[in-house]
Amino acid sequence: MRIPLFDTRISSLPPTPIPPLNASDPSTAFDAFPLIFEDQYLQIAPALPYGTNIYGLGEVIASSGFRRDIGVNGGVGTIQTNWNRDIQDPIDQTCSVVAYGTHPIYIEHRFNETTNTSSSSDVLLSETPPNSNVSFIEYRMIGGVLDFYFFSGPTPVKVIRQYGATIGYPMWQPAWGFGFHLCRWGYSNPSEVKEVVAQMHAADISLEGCADLLHLLLIMLIDPVSFPPDEVRQFIEDLSVNHQHYIPIVDAGLAVTVNSTDVYDPYTKGVEQDVWIKNPDGSLYVGEVWPGYTVFPDWFSENVQSFWTEALRNWSQLGVGFSGIWLDMNEASSFCSYSCGTGANYSALAPMSMVGRVVTEYPECYNSTIWGPSGNMTINGTSTNSCTTSSSSATQITKRGVGQEAGINLNDPPYAIHNAVGALSIDTLATNATHHGGYVELDVHNMDTTFLIGRSTFPSAGKWTGHWLGDNTSKWQYMYLSIQGILQFQIYQIPMVGADTCGFLGNTDEELCNRWMQLSAFAPFYRNHNTYGAIPQEPYRWPSVANAARTAIAVRYALLPLLGTAPASEGSVLRFPDEPELFACDRQFLIGSDILVTPVLTPGATMVDGIFPGRGSVVWRDWYTHAVVNATPGHNTTLDAPLGHINVHIRDNSALLLHQQPAYTIYETREGPYSLLVSVSVAGTAFGTAYLDDRNQHSSHAESNGDGAYEVGSKLATISILGVAKPGSVTVQGQELNGWNYTASTEELVLSHLAIGLGEDTTVSWK
Repeated sequence: MRIPLFDTRISSLPPTPIPPLNASDPSTAFDAFPLIFEDQYLQIAPALPYGTNIYGLGEVIASSGFRRDIGVNGGVGTIQTNWNRDIQDPIDQTCSVVAYGTHPIYIEHRFNETTNTSSSSDVLLSETPPNSNVSFIEYRMIGGVLDFYFFSGPTPVKVIRQYGATIGYPMWQPAWGFGFHLCRWGYSNPSEVKEVVAQMHAADISLEGCADLLHLLLIMLIDPVSFPPDEVRQFIEDLSVNHQHYIPIVDAGLAVTVNSTDVYDPYTKGVEQDVWIKNPDGSLYVGEVWPGYTVFPDWFSENVQSFWTEALRNWSQLGVGFSGIWLDMNEASSFCSYSCGTGANYSALAPMSMVGRVVTEYPECYNSTIWGPSGNMTINGTSTNSCTTSSSSATQITKRGVGQEAGINLNDPPYAIHNAVGALSIDTLATNATHHGGYVELDVHNMDTTFLIGRSTFPSAGKWTGHWLGDNTSKWQYMYLSIQGILQFQIYQIPMVGADTCGFLGNTDEELCNRWMQLSAFAPFYRNHNTYGAIPQEPYRWPSVANAARTAIAVRYALLPLLGTAPASEGSVLRFPDEPELFACDRQFLIGSDILVTPVLTPGATMVDGIFPGRGSVVWRDWYTHAVVNATPGHNTTLDAPLGHINVHIRDNSALLLHQQPAYTIYETREGPYSLLVSVSVAGTAFGTAYLDDRNQHSSHAESNGDGAYEVGSKLATISILGVAKPGSVTVQGQELNGWNYTASTEELVLSHLAIGLGEDTTVSWK
């Protein structure tokens, strides 16, 4: 008998009581499962098939991996709290802490072991007693309305598309956004930044965008001492001439003026236009962020859009000609509890200073006490790897229990939700902060607006913004965890996502940065960023990292037509839903359906294991050599992975439009010719789609059709066809072609010296 999709009958739920999820927190026990509908508390618990697969419910770094812990096979279940706050990428063991964003969407993936088929459909995932034959998910809310949307799929990919149709599909990213971006907190003047740009060019490591160069505590102003406006303006103009871009950082909290002689136009104009969040008594809500006491824009104010438009326009006219915005601290983040600046002496709180800060942490297998601060893999010919075996560490975070509070104090509400650090106001705004229209923060938290690249996100944010995964740490474990973050955000319809490559907090080292630069080259958003006081980690700092970066970026730039077309990075389970060995797979990932990436995620490794989906029905070929992989169906296959090499494989039945000559910038790359890489299936078929900038579709296969009025200036110069027998002759558009060759070892036919327009209907024949 099949369990219904959403079954709340008590007879369908496991027997009670269920013991606590956390032995030290008895409030997490469950005594019963009826629907509870009270004035300030809602609870409903539907049954799920025992051991079903759950993906989503973020933003979170779950110790269970991409697949969530539902309390079976040794798991302890999950408590998921939807409360955005500023937290440095927490890793949990027993409870999952929401970090910067809230996305209450999950995919339930059911597998029928009898028929070997799956189905998917669209918070609290709990363990059940040993005698129970079901799992369950329980929703607990302290008010509001429970609106449930069900997406029938039936495949995981279709579920994600149906969710996108409901909340809005992602924004169309500019082509240059897929280039490599470089930034750090702590560049001190334009000369230092210019030197970094020059060194990147000298090392021939592509650089598309610079960000966070001016860490100005008063946002949307230029420090006339450290960053003279004329020098800044000239630097940005030089970037533009070279087809490069500048993306400044903007925080959601803006400084207050300390005294009447201060001049800070964004704050003053905000007061005049009445755009700041307030206390219940109508006074300004004043928190604390980097510049000291700060105020926060109220997204419900009718003037807030014009305020931002004017402030950013004025900033640009000062010389900061930006190509995009990096929006930070928009949970919104505050370093103090409640409105700590109300009635305070503003001059008593100085801007936060990082002068003299020295970062001493290093990745798991680098001992700086022995080897010093360089982070090099070898010193005087001796390896600095201090690990005898590959290792990683996790930080356990314990949440406070669920409890009831008397009264109606909004800063300490009844039925307090789980929060990893205590009061709900910690690291974010107080729950009684008051918006225009009388809304309080308790009712509208998790709803801030972002643009381009933002930290805090919510359902439908992808229509306006991409996302980076926040303040991670320079550890091998965080490199691995970045994969589940990237995969999660494909579900949330925010595909433009990536991690701070090489790690943000702590010092990186040569080996970790080498591997991470290659992994992130296959994430949609690709940026290297580190913190104030850490050792430099620009990729040219170590020759091995520079070489690894050049190799990976060349592959990435060749694949740009695919990155701009496909659902960016996906878990293998989404494309191969009937293969249980892939259900928990989050150490490798797909780009679209045709490219499989298998990175090295442990220190000291020279080989890596990976599963090739398809169980033998799919032919996978090496990206670099085009050789067929001798994969073990349904099990791990061990691959060579020397330092500087990342395994990339091509699926059969695919046709990939590529940039033939990856160049230093996206602009230069797009000015060059295209190539077409076709991997023919056993049935003799292949198919592919590429979208170019005018959003018109260009299909490329053995018989190519170009649709739309957009004229692509660059021509298709080469066609490589894998998996075919050697022909006697080749024709293009009915004309015999002499410029072709064949390699028997890879069954590869290459047609060269072509000049085919991508808008042309083209037929290639061989026999």
